[in-house]
Amino acid sequence: MAGIFKAYDVRGLYPGQLNEDIARDVGRAFRAALEPAEIERSGAVVVSRDMRPHSKPLQTALIEGLVSSGLDVVDIGLATTPTNYFAVGHLEAAGGVQVTASHNPAEYNGLKFSRHGARPVSGDHGIPLLEQLVAKGDFEEAATPGSVTHRNLNEAYGKHVLSFLHPATATRPLRVVVDAANGMGATYLGFLEQLGIELIPLYFELDGSFPNHEANPLKLENLQDLCELVVRENADLGISFDGDADRAAFVDEKGNSVGSDLATALIGGELLQREPGSHVVYDLRSSRAVAEYIREQGGIPVRERVGHSFIKATLREKDGVFGGELAGHYYFKDNYYADCALMAVVEMLNLLREQKVPMSKVVEPLLRYAKSPEINFTVEDKAGKMAELADRYSDGEIDYLDGITVQYPDWWFNVRPSNTEPYLRLVLEAANDADLDRRRAELEDMLGTPV
Repeated sequence: MAGIFKAYDVRGLYPGQLNEDIARDVGRAFRAALEPAEIERSGAVVVSRDMRPHSKPLQTALIEGLVSSGLDVVDIGLATTPTNYFAVGHLEAAGGVQVTASHNPAEYNGLKFSRHGARPVSGDHGIPLLEQLVAKGDFEEAATPGSVTHRNLNEAYGKHVLSFLHPATATRPLRVVVDAANGMGATYLGFLEQLGIELIPLYFELDGSFPNHEANPLKLENLQDLCELVVRENADLGISFDGDADRAAFVDEKGNSVGSDLATALIGGELLQREPGSHVVYDLRSSRAVAEYIREQGGIPVRERVGHSFIKATLREKDGVFGGELAGHYYFKDNYYADCALMAVVEMLNLLREQKVPMSKVVEPLLRYAKSPEINFTVEDKAGKMAELADRYSDGEIDYLDGITVQYPDWWFNVRPSNTEPYLRLVLEAANDADLDRRRAELEDMLGTPV
């Protein structure tokens, strides 16, 4: 059980770290992470799973634990994580649990949690409590067990997402390659066919062994097949989903990856046309171009630390219209402030049709700086190393919102400890490629060899 309770979810190797016994105990403990008033009002938890072969037995065990604690379960079966979030909000449930290891390789599995209104249950909001209860075996058995009902929410979810498509602009024909990576994005096929596009599907066979490539669109090597097919098919756009289809990555017509921070700016700008003056939340690893563009579009940019629980909470607090992360999560006010990759696709299509230029031209105004990917370093004394950085760059503008960020007029960097791995992660941006290379070499001298 050691190490599987992460900042945002439960995740580990199956069955060595995460198995049916642990899933059952997590189900028994989950009641304690929910708000008593919501349990009294609803008492129901939405449960669903991804396509991994061990997700079904884990889901069965989880439900046994939930029911034994007196919670009712709404089992929506095989579903994406955003469908689970939608179901929690749509059904006004007390909470939800998705059985998935997201983008991790086939041998992993996990559990993602939410409270009523699709609010996150995360490191700051209950996961340490779940870990403590499971470790102690400290559970309250209900005098009357809960019940299990089965619902199919696909039609309601599809109707919700498709309501954001602009029919007036849907007349522009677009050829779009979509890579489902053999993951849960394959279940979006029917919705994608209703977007008025010429769909070119890639790896739409559900297969939890991920036979073609890892279902992680953050790694450029996993986009290679998509990029090549976009160019070969003369497509207007490429889209890649991760394993549980809560993240999306975009590729332009030339086969070039579009940074998710820039996609955040573009979608935020699109939504600001409908809700001018609204807040748009972005994670602090994003290019400076994001905040600049949001302001240019009449919005209020809000910089936030990395992690869905922080982005969602700030978006809700500010009543913002939209939020996005470098990891490819996109959060919508009109989706219970939760992430929805399919809604991001809809808004990107709306934007592309309205601008009536190739995707590369849509992105071009945001290519203002030279920016690195996220670079990992194995560092034993993370706090000590960040203190060294603060001392070395003491003449810069420093903040500690998430790790350490140091800003200068012509460049900046962020170094933060990973929530899930033994790494310090570096992102930096400069005025041009030469400056970026120079600053990166300077930082690597302090941080060591990248992993």
